[in-house]
Amino acid sequence: MDLGIFDMTIISIRRFGARALIGLACFGIGLPAWAGIKDYEFQLAQKEFKKGDSAVVAVRLIDKRSGKAVPDAVIIAKRVDMAPDGMPDMAEPIEQLPSTEPGVYRFKVALVMAGGWRLSLGAKVQGETGTVENKLEFKAVP
Repeated sequence: MDLGIFDMTIISIRRFGARALIGLACFGIGLPAWAGIKDYEFQLAQKEFKKGDSAVVAVRLIDKRSGKAVPDAVIIAKRVDMAPDGMPDMAEPIEQLPSTEPGVYRFKVALVMAGGWRLSLGAKVQGETGTVENKLEFKAVP
């Protein structure tokens, strides 16, 4: 069986390509690290707030892989209630406020009673599929 130079070149290129792909797969060289929606979380800026009709609760949306704040997320769900004190039906009004810095999301909350509160948030992160959902607990103090 006589293979011409052109046929030998094609075989060599295929072998080299296959070896290169195997090497890249083994070592992860040149492959992007894809984020998943589980790589993001909300964190409270503080855990205690003074009881009142206009407490401002600030949260930071973090990329857990880098620890950096994630700006420009779209908050699609927000709720505050007293579930930590066994009163999940005691929900109060919540209003999103303008951000003072990238990756920080602020909410005006009516904390009408001292005790445990839960802030539930849902957000869309640009470039990701799915929704970041977190339930954060904090205290309202007299």
